[in-house]
Amino acid sequence: MNYTYRMNRHTKEILGRVETWPEEDQAELAEVAREIEARRSGVYILNKEEEAAIREALAELDSGQSVSEEDMAAVWKRFGVP
Repeated sequence: MNYTYRMNRHTKEILGRVETWPEEDQAELAEVAREIEARRSGVYILNKEEEAAIREALAELDSGQSVSEEDMAAVWKRFGVP
């Protein structure tokens, strides 16, 4: 099946105003959109900060450092893993 979707009027209107928003609000909107896209596609693409945090954590593990269960629970919760 081939579906064609068009952006609805409300979405077009709000996106037309986004460029007038402060940078931090635009970043928040982009994050929410990435989460929606990940939910729809089943693929989550890390942003630069997330990738850096994961690389840092892996380096810490490689050097013998460990992470508390509380810290790991917070990470899993952030990524929606029960």
